[in-house]
Amino acid sequence: MLYAAVLVTFLACLVSSDVEHRLGYCAFYDECGRNPTVGGSLIPPIVPCLNYSKARHLTGEHYKKLKEVCPMLDQGEGKTYACCNIQQLSSLERSLTLSKAVLVRCPSCAENFAHLHCVTTCSPNQTQVVNVTTVTNVTYLNRSRDAVVAYQAYISSSFAEGAFQSCKNVRIPATGGFAIATMCGRYGSKLCTAQRWYDFQGDTSNGLAPLDIDFRLLKENDTTGLPEGIVPYNGRALGCNEMTTTGGEACSCQDCLDSCPPMPPPPPLPEPFRLLGADGFFVISMISLCLLICAFVLYLFVYYFMKSQNGRDKEKTRRKGKSKDENSNEVGQPVINPSEVSCADETSLAAQAFMSKQFQRWGTLMASYPLTVLLVAAIIVVVFSVGLKSIKLTTDPVELWSAPNSRARQEKDFHDRHFTPFFRTNQLILTAPGRKGHIYDSLLFGKQNFSGLVSKDLIIELLNLQRKIQDIEFWSEDLNRRATLKDVCYAPLNPSNASLTDCAVNSLPQYFQNSLDNINAKVNMTELGVTKEVDWRDHLIYCLNSPLSFKDITDLGMSCMADYGAPVFPFLAVGGYKNDELTNSEAFIMTFSLNNYIRNDPKFKVALQWETEFLKIVQDYQSDPAANFTFAYMAERSLEDEINRTTAEDIPIFMISYAVIFVYIAVALGEYSSCKRLLVDSKFLVGLGGILVVGCSVLASMGFYSWIGIPSSLVILQVVPFLVLAVGADNIFIFVLEYQRDVRRNEETRQQQIGRVLGQVAPSMLLCSLSESVCFFLGALSTMPAVKSFALYAALAVLMDFVLQITAFVALLSLDARRQDNNRCELLCCVTVSTHRPKKPSEGFLLPFMRKYYAPVLLNHFTRIIVMLVFIFMLCASIFLMLHVKVGLDQELAMPKGSYMLDYFQYLNKYFEVGVPVYFVTKKGFNFSTVEGMNSVCSSVGCNQFSMTQKIRYATDYPERSYVAIPANSWVDDFIDWLNPGSKCCRLYTSGDKNGTFCPANISALLCRKKCMPIPSDGVVRPSMEQFNRFLPDFLGNRPDLQCSKGGLGAYDTAVVRDEDGEIIATRFMAYHIPLTNSQEFTAALQKARELAHDITEDMRKIPGTSPDFEVFPYTITYVFYEQYLTIVKEGLFNICLCLLPTFVVCCLLLGMDLLSGLLNLLTIIMIVVDTVGVMTLWSIDFNAVALINLVTAVGISVEFVSHMTRSFALSTKMTRIERAKEATASMGSAVFAGVAMTNLPGILVLAFAKAQLIQIFFFRLNLVITLLGMAHGLVFLPVLLSYFGPGVNKAVLLRQQQTAKQEQETRNKMREVYDNITLTEYEI
Repeated sequence: MLYAAVLVTFLACLVSSDVEHRLGYCAFYDECGRNPTVGGSLIPPIVPCLNYSKARHLTGEHYKKLKEVCPMLDQGEGKTYACCNIQQLSSLERSLTLSKAVLVRCPSCAENFAHLHCVTTCSPNQTQVVNVTTVTNVTYLNRSRDAVVAYQAYISSSFAEGAFQSCKNVRIPATGGFAIATMCGRYGSKLCTAQRWYDFQGDTSNGLAPLDIDFRLLKENDTTGLPEGIVPYNGRALGCNEMTTTGGEACSCQDCLDSCPPMPPPPPLPEPFRLLGADGFFVISMISLCLLICAFVLYLFVYYFMKSQNGRDKEKTRRKGKSKDENSNEVGQPVINPSEVSCADETSLAAQAFMSKQFQRWGTLMASYPLTVLLVAAIIVVVFSVGLKSIKLTTDPVELWSAPNSRARQEKDFHDRHFTPFFRTNQLILTAPGRKGHIYDSLLFGKQNFSGLVSKDLIIELLNLQRKIQDIEFWSEDLNRRATLKDVCYAPLNPSNASLTDCAVNSLPQYFQNSLDNINAKVNMTELGVTKEVDWRDHLIYCLNSPLSFKDITDLGMSCMADYGAPVFPFLAVGGYKNDELTNSEAFIMTFSLNNYIRNDPKFKVALQWETEFLKIVQDYQSDPAANFTFAYMAERSLEDEINRTTAEDIPIFMISYAVIFVYIAVALGEYSSCKRLLVDSKFLVGLGGILVVGCSVLASMGFYSWIGIPSSLVILQVVPFLVLAVGADNIFIFVLEYQRDVRRNEETRQQQIGRVLGQVAPSMLLCSLSESVCFFLGALSTMPAVKSFALYAALAVLMDFVLQITAFVALLSLDARRQDNNRCELLCCVTVSTHRPKKPSEGFLLPFMRKYYAPVLLNHFTRIIVMLVFIFMLCASIFLMLHVKVGLDQELAMPKGSYMLDYFQYLNKYFEVGVPVYFVTKKGFNFSTVEGMNSVCSSVGCNQFSMTQKIRYATDYPERSYVAIPANSWVDDFIDWLNPGSKCCRLYTSGDKNGTFCPANISALLCRKKCMPIPSDGVVRPSMEQFNRFLPDFLGNRPDLQCSKGGLGAYDTAVVRDEDGEIIATRFMAYHIPLTNSQEFTAALQKARELAHDITEDMRKIPGTSPDFEVFPYTITYVFYEQYLTIVKEGLFNICLCLLPTFVVCCLLLGMDLLSGLLNLLTIIMIVVDTVGVMTLWSIDFNAVALINLVTAVGISVEFVSHMTRSFALSTKMTRIERAKEATASMGSAVFAGVAMTNLPGILVLAFAKAQLIQIFFFRLNLVITLLGMAHGLVFLPVLLSYFGPGVNKAVLLRQQQTAKQEQETRNKMREVYDNITLTEYEI
């Protein structure tokens, strides 16, 4: 060995001293066989023979070959000289073919690349450019000769830099990255320079260079260290925007920035809405506040002005039996003339009288036959509820929140139907905080920072975890055998018969082909006279910067490709790095990709089972104290599993909430006149009955819709009972309290009294229930499935609740009243008490309090003014806040507190360096096989500057605006490159049974001598329609390898869908979004992607032969969830307006066309909704579909707070608005407070203990806000509003009262006359 080294050194010195560098002489010529100093090369390292001689004159085939391989050296036939023979030209051609496979899409780059190697290999003035430094003796074909194994090449820096600039932006369509990244070793594309590019090409450790070439790049007139006679080659490098010497077209904009047309920058972002230098919405809100306050003050001013004008008429009016109060309302008891009664008053009275009479008859009937009524009601509920056996509970988030006819849903269905669903992701993100990093002084790469995570022991531990997961095995009932990862994994390069190593697993150990031996491998290596040990760190540094390499540049000679045959890009293996210091990463990323299947496919269940086993292993590993990783994880099924889990866990919270409400109702409904009658006057069974009525109405609603096939959801199970309980409890309180406060008339039976009380309150109950039911039925017009189904279920449940209240609950109250009349104890019906029920009706505590204290204070002159000003301010402030509410629902909120998915989302946002992939999908109707069709899609030489893929590339120039980070891959571009005769990808067999068929690149050239396509004169390869259809299947089935990296298997075989006739009916082009962290960014990314796709569609439709309905649309798995936020504000306004409409209409109709009452009712409900949205902004509650459901619910609950009060005020016959407002506040306000506010609040407060964040935010917070604001507006604002602007007293009601009073007076007078006559007669007798 020592002798050989000395001999090589001696020969090198001999070569350097004997060679004369002069014009027309060669330094080497002919081939001397394999380089004995190179081992493990990816291609045979054939080296030239040392031969100092004159350049050869080229003729015949020799000349033709040179002209074909190195046209830049052609001086014309008979005038051309060169320093290479035909064998050397053939070897050079084969070597250039490997590089041209990725560079050929830019002809000037490919020519510049060939230009350099043609000069060093074949230039007739070779000795002026090349200085041989090392030779060795080689025996080749039984002949011993000196072979050149290393030389120096002197190149001018201007040529080198020009060639580098022409190639640095050439893309690899399959990855969206730069080709230069695969040709610059450890530096990748970002750190690559001309010198580093050439150094990599001349390094035998790259597996492609046959000998070592030391490229010396010298500036003009720089002779430092230049051997005598050497003249650095200073040829002209073509610019990438220039045509080649053979007529090849200039490179496209995708590969050459100088070819790009001038592109105007995107328009500036719209400025925030501003007025007078401030927030425009704030200014508008302030103006509105000032206008409303001024209007109210003006009203007060007009009132006082009219009061002073009418002061002189006061005494006169008083003498007539009339007076004016402080609001100019008439007081006293004026005699109403029938002519004074308006048609509206008569209509209102007639409506009230009719409803009261009918409900009185109905109530008397129900109370008379309680057991029969309860039995019939139970039968009806059971009949409806039987449908629950067919209930379908929707848990799929897509089915819940995306309408079947929505654009995103249709696009998802199209994608999944043609390309199969998006593959299932199972992922771990692992960190090792607290571990100390180190600096590694690499022989090849210098000093490199290694984080504490990137260490050998942790990589081995990661590999062991990966192997454990890969070895998952379980029994599958669907397959009737044991199943493994290979049964369901995504295997891009062997999809039909996958083995375990074919499964796509992306992780850092894949850089070592998941081999422990490769991780432990180390070897001594000498570089520039320095010998050091190289190990896993050197290999890792290289692979992280050049993941597409089949061999690193160390003496380890290992590949960077994953064991399944594809590259692992750094952003899929590591995360949390800064400034591209990949070895200083803070996180490992390990991803197992599974095929996705439709839900009725048996393999869908197999995939779910594998994911279950995956989660078990990961969770066991996490609980292992010996584990050195801190990590987060997820399976594809995790999101749905966690939502379902937290719902199940929170069911007890809802049960406790309902129990609290039940206890409150049972206690609050009791009369409690004395301790002895405590068990008699309690209303435990009545409260229980009221709860059962609510439960039965919900069951009946769910059963009915299950009968007709409308699916339910967990949202319905949680919200609808809560809503119906709020509505039902209010009606129960109003009915029961009115009965308790009523006195049974003489000769009136219990049943008749119940009927009469029902006649008094049922119209109010009908008003609220009908308003809410119609409101929800109209809400079912929503396009969101969850909102639609909720509205339908709620509408019928509210309606059924009302029906059961006026039937079953009336019957139940009748039975309870009979028990109470008989002084029997509740629950112990056989026990009676001796203490009789007091004759005075029970008013409880709340009614007297509100009559004596609350109503007078609230309706005090000064209090009313303060209330109006405060609520006007609240309205304007809420309008401002409403316009700043955030739209969206971050997926973290769908998870319960403590869920492992919350950790995963946190890790994902922190450590992931790239966003989700986005596909640009084309539909049927575009002819890709025509030249115009290909040019409008591709981005290589000859393509349109505004083609489809080029427009996507333009979008990546402004990622913060377009949300696209990496350009789209393009099967059209790679197909064209694959067909290019400059590469060896597409050849045809020229003999045997396969003659004329496709020949893969790994087959010997002796069997496949014919190219699929002839060499085009302009360098622009475009197949004919026949060639396109003939070779496309071969391209899609061709597995990529070193000889041909453009094969379409894996990258594109599932990206092109053709029908039976071979027509392309769907394709897709994959790009990547930037990392998206919240719903606002996801929504904006969707919107920008659609705008880009629409622009592409419009241009492609202009291509002749394109169908007018042809379309390009963007698709990624998240779009279906975030599309709703593009329109949810408009849809929310539409739904809420639809809900508000029936509250106004029903109120007007049931109050006999009382428009003013309807308007005030509507205004108050609108204020509640607006204020609710305003508080949502303050309390960080985003506006989304769940919030919309609650806002629709808010309208329903607001009706309970408002409509009862409005009706009570409208029917009051007190002479002033203030008196009527006091009466309504005391009588109906107490019932509303007890029945709605105090029923809701205890149950809502319990929800604060729920684990699910969705429940805490959208059910606890939002419902608390709705209840408090409803109570404030219904019990504070509305009485004051009515006292100012409420309708006047209904004269028809007043006239009837006067007529009734007159009749009663006449009756009493007659009876007195009769009594007097009888007395007089007796006296006379």
